[in-house]
Amino acid sequence: MSLPLLFAPSLVGRADQPALECDTPSGVRTFTFGDLDTRARRLAGVLSARGLRPGDRLAFCLANRLEVIDLWLACTRLGVIVVPINVLYKGREIGHIIGDAQPTAVVSTPGRAADLPAGTVLWDVEALAAEADRAGGEAGGARATTAAATDAPAAAAPFVATAETPAAIIYTSGTTGVAKGAVLTHGNFAANALALCAAWDITARDRYLAALPLFHVHGLGNGLHCWLVSGCLMKLVERFDREEALGWFEAFRPTLFFGVPTMYTRLLEADPARARAIGQGMRLFVSGSAPLPVAVLEEFRARYGHVILERYGMTETLMNASNPLAGERRPGAVGPALPMTAVEVRDPEGHALPDGQVGELWVRGPNVCAGYWRWPEATQQAFRDGWFRTGDIGVRSADGYLTLQGRRSDLIISGGFNIYPREIEELLCTLPGVREAAVVGEADPVRGEVPVAYVVGDADPAALEAQVRAALASFKVPRRWVRLDALPRTALGKVQKHLLAARA
Repeated sequence: MSLPLLFAPSLVGRADQPALECDTPSGVRTFTFGDLDTRARRLAGVLSARGLRPGDRLAFCLANRLEVIDLWLACTRLGVIVVPINVLYKGREIGHIIGDAQPTAVVSTPGRAADLPAGTVLWDVEALAAEADRAGGEAGGARATTAAATDAPAAAAPFVATAETPAAIIYTSGTTGVAKGAVLTHGNFAANALALCAAWDITARDRYLAALPLFHVHGLGNGLHCWLVSGCLMKLVERFDREEALGWFEAFRPTLFFGVPTMYTRLLEADPARARAIGQGMRLFVSGSAPLPVAVLEEFRARYGHVILERYGMTETLMNASNPLAGERRPGAVGPALPMTAVEVRDPEGHALPDGQVGELWVRGPNVCAGYWRWPEATQQAFRDGWFRTGDIGVRSADGYLTLQGRRSDLIISGGFNIYPREIEELLCTLPGVREAAVVGEADPVRGEVPVAYVVGDADPAALEAQVRAALASFKVPRRWVRLDALPRTALGKVQKHLLAARA
């Protein structure tokens, strides 16, 4: 199924229904589904006029805003492949993605120009929106109306996508630290949204508070798509802010919230009476992107009166498993496999293991990506006989609940973001005064894990931190620096990271 067909019951069938509340240059505004359809069709016409064709890539590097939704809807109509870029990334990280995906342009703000490789075409998001408004005969950036839809200039005819048509390339790093682009299709996103709406009973009666970044599959593939499929009302905020979050809950009165463990830890700072009042209006809190500490789950239950529903997914597969909406939400577990998805626990040779034994999780289903963009070797390594090797280690109980035990690699998950140590290590080894470097994760009560750097050499930690902060996203900057005389290694020269803390 193509995404435009999946979204049509809301965008067309609920044209007069309020769909979105968000900040615009003229203040907080509410848009109907018909407004959004009109905006998307106008923008599709502009993008087509600028030369974009099916299969072309268009990147965006934007915080949450109305225009991200416009871009997504317009590109799915045209068959253009969207390449989201984390707004926290800097030149080194952005350069790799642009060099690999080779997008026609990057939609962002002029202030990000310095982070783009030389020769990259930057389309100013404000100018692009204004051009779409002018094409529709409007005089403002956020005043599309359902009534104006009949006056909208004809965009290019909608591209007829199939389940196999690529919709997005979303980058995630492998164990080597080299970012790979997971090719997610219309069918992947459609199957994921349908499964989640069914499993979590998301309907037009819900009110969804969207604080997750739309450049991430959690916010895009789960949040945005469940909203569009269900036809519920969504409030979009630029980013999660612990000072404002409680006010959003009280003013908007959502029934549905998707978050990462760090957000739930921050929400625990609320006064008990205020938390209980918010909980009384909520239907479902969902957590993912990083393991949810059992202590946070239990304290949240006591304070808000809700058991957070924890689920399990990844960029390459979207959602794989979920604790049940009706049934036991088991602390520390991510629940059984979702509808249409098969999950098996296998040994290193790929043989299925019986329940109760720990092994690598393998996944198969319509949610699994088509492979890695222009990287056949990585695709071949990740797939076997239709199954995707997740790299996650876990165990399944006799009643089907999955519990994650960690990564096959050295992945650090901090506040819901993936950090691959080798990327930081390679950068450190290029800096003056560093002979060797190793980065590992250290438990943190708020972010789950934070990176810690072990460095051999005479470099000043403060200087190293400043240089890393200038080159990489803030969440990748080591929170602690340890100087060593030498890194512990095996006889073959491999760094024994598990011995670093003891060596320090």
